[in-house]
Amino acid sequence: MNFDPITFAVIKNAMDAIVDEVAYTVLRTARSEIVKDVMDYSAAICDRHGQMVAQAKTIALHLGAIPEAMAAVRSRFSADLQPGDAVILNDPYEGGMHLPDIFMFVPFFHGGSLEGWCVVICHHTDVGGRVPGSNASDSTEIYQEGLRIPPVKLYEAGAMNPTLERLVAINVRVPERVLGDLRAQYAAAQVGVRELGRLFERYGVQTARSYLTELLDYAERLTREEIQRWPKGSFTFTDTIDDDGLAPEPIPIKATVTVHDDRVSVDYSGSAPQVRAAINSTLSYTKSCTYLSVRCALKGDIPNNAGVFRCIEVHAPEGSVLNPRMPGAVAARALTGYRVFDAMLGCLAQIVPDRIPAAGEGGNTVVCLSGRRGDGSPFIIVDMICGAWGGRPDADGIEAVTNASQNLSNTPVETLEAQHPVRIEAYEFVPDSCGAGKWRGGLALRRSYRVLSDEAFMQLRADRMKFAPYGLAGGAPGRPAVNTLISSDAESALPSKVTRWLAREDVIVHVQPGAGGFGNPLEREPERVAADVWNGKITAAYAREHHAVVVDAASGLLDAAATRELRARLRVGATV
Repeated sequence: MNFDPITFAVIKNAMDAIVDEVAYTVLRTARSEIVKDVMDYSAAICDRHGQMVAQAKTIALHLGAIPEAMAAVRSRFSADLQPGDAVILNDPYEGGMHLPDIFMFVPFFHGGSLEGWCVVICHHTDVGGRVPGSNASDSTEIYQEGLRIPPVKLYEAGAMNPTLERLVAINVRVPERVLGDLRAQYAAAQVGVRELGRLFERYGVQTARSYLTELLDYAERLTREEIQRWPKGSFTFTDTIDDDGLAPEPIPIKATVTVHDDRVSVDYSGSAPQVRAAINSTLSYTKSCTYLSVRCALKGDIPNNAGVFRCIEVHAPEGSVLNPRMPGAVAARALTGYRVFDAMLGCLAQIVPDRIPAAGEGGNTVVCLSGRRGDGSPFIIVDMICGAWGGRPDADGIEAVTNASQNLSNTPVETLEAQHPVRIEAYEFVPDSCGAGKWRGGLALRRSYRVLSDEAFMQLRADRMKFAPYGLAGGAPGRPAVNTLISSDAESALPSKVTRWLAREDVIVHVQPGAGGFGNPLEREPERVAADVWNGKITAAYAREHHAVVVDAASGLLDAAATRELRARLRVGATV
C-alpha cells in the first residue's frame, strides 16, 4: 500500500490525542490520591492483534509490560468478547507486574469485528494481603501480597459483574476507592473506544488497519536506522541495590548490552538470584524497564509503540531477581526496576555518551502509613516521593521531579493533611546533597511525617543508603539516603526498608538521595557555582571543596581573585 504522508501524520497525531484523552479522563474521575494526585497510572491503545500502537504520557515503566499481559488476555478470551466488555488482571505470573497494578483491557469493535483495545493500568490503594497498601517489601511469597486476579471479565456488555465486584470489595480495606478507580478505568477506556470509532468511520476499516500497522513498522524502521549508527560490541555495567530488607547482602543488577547491526540484545546474566523479600521483578516488568531504557537513548521523534520493542531482545535468567519463580514475592518490584534502568543507562552511556545523564535518585521512595481515624474509619496513605535527575551532558540535574523512568507527581502536602491524620513537618531541599560535576546533580528532598492518629502502621521502602547514585565522566556520586524516627524520648536511624508500628506524635523523616554529577567538577564555571551558593543549593564550603571556587558565605558573591589563586595552587598540586 502507498501511504500518504499527510494522512499518516494525521492518524499518528490522532492516536496520540486519543490515548492522552483516555489518560486525562482517568485523572478527572479517579477516587484515590495514588491515581489522581501521584498519577500512578497508564493508558495505551493496541491494534486488533494486541500490539501497542500508542501510549499516553503516563508511566512508561508500565507500558512495556502490556505485550505479556495482552498475550494472557487474548489467550483466554480470543473468541469470547463483545462490546462493553472489560477484562482485568494483576497476576504477576501471568503478564502482570505487582498486585496493586490492575490492568484493564477493553476491546474496540467496529462493524462487528474486533479492531483494537484500550488499555488502562492503575496502581490501586489496596488489594488486600497482610499489610495495608499491599506494597510491603518484607513479604516472602505472592500469597501474602493480596488479591491475585487472573484474566477475568469485570464488565460484561457494559455491566460490572456483581460477583467479582463483591469479591473485590470484601478483600480490600478501602473498597470505595478501589471500586471507584476501577470504574474510572472503565469510563476512560470508553472514551478511547468512542474516539477510535470516529477514526474508523472517517477512514474506513482497511485504511485504518493499514495505517496502524504502518505506525508500528515506521517506529521499527527508525529504531533500526538509529541503532545502525551506534558503535558495535558489548557494553556492561553493574549497579547495586543495598539489600532486600531481610538479609544484609547487596543485590547486584548486571546488564550487558550488545549492539548488533540494527538491533540490541540485553543479557542480565550475573545479576543476583531471586531473593526472599518482595523486590523480585517479574519478567514482564524487567522487559518493560529495558525497552524504556533503550527508548530514552533514541531520538525523540520515534513513535512510542511496540515497533521499538521489536528491535530489543531481553534475556533474564529464570530464578533470578529479574525473573523469579513462583511463589516469589514481587510487591516492591519497582525498586529493582529502577536499578535495571540505572544499570542500563550505565551501559548506554558507553554507547551514546552525549545523551545519557548520571544516575538520578534511584527511583521514588514509598512511604505507606495506615491506621484508623478518630471515628474508626480506615485510612491508607501511599506516598511516592520523587526526587532528582543526575547531571546531564549539557545541563544540571533537576530537583523535585519524577524519576526519568516514570511520570509521577509528589502528593501535595495539602491533600495529605486534609484527608488523613498526618502532618507534613518538612518538605524541602537538602543543601550540598548533589553530586558535584561540570553539571551538578539534582538536590535531595527531605519529607517528614508526624502521626496524628493513636497509632499507625508504616511501610517504608527506600534504597541508595549504601550505594549512592553514580556520577559520569568524572562527576561525583550524590549523597546517600537517610531514614530517621523521632519519637517522644529518642531519635534513631532506620534502615532503608522497614515495617513497624508508630505511636501518636512520632515523626518519620526521609531524605532522598541526591543525584550524581556529570563531568569534572573543576570544569564548572565559577559563576554557576556562585549562583548555587546564592540560591542555597550548596554552601560556600562545598564550593571550595568540590569546585575550588571561593564564594563569600554571607553575600553569596564570587571572589574571582581568590578563586584564580586557589585554582592555580591546585594545578601545581598544593594542598587546600
